[in-house]
Amino acid sequence: MYPEIMVVPMREELTRLGVEELRTAADVDRVLQGYPGSTMVIVNSICGCAAGRMRPAVRLALQHATIPANVVSVFAGQDMQATERARSYFTGYPPSSPSIAILRDGKLVYMMQRHEIERREAPAIAADLKAAFDQHCAVAAAR
Repeated sequence: MYPEIMVVPMREELTRLGVEELRTAADVDRVLQGYPGSTMVIVNSICGCAAGRMRPAVRLALQHATIPANVVSVFAGQDMQATERARSYFTGYPPSSPSIAILRDGKLVYMMQRHEIERREAPAIAADLKAAFDQHCAVAAAR
């Protein structure tokens, strides 16, 4: 674990966007079991690909017309229990930091792992996220 003072700017890069930070396993369960609709879970990290690619891509993607109803994050290597609990919802995927998941009513519908982030630029990652938002986060019109 890194000293918290080093991690604060990396946390704030997402919380300034309105991302709710989950610091405990109970926080994760409260959100993923209790929030209806689509929830994007960002597994934040101190690594360079999180700083130079993932967090900027999230910022770009959240400017899209369609976004998840809820956007939350956990911080790998810092908030261990919250990260472990979030990953328990990512059925079929090994731990990956950074990564981005979209759940709909608590069920995993989209996963972007580190290998899909680390060698790509932020605009390309954001384009994939926007496509996932359109597919998994659009709210059906009331009839």
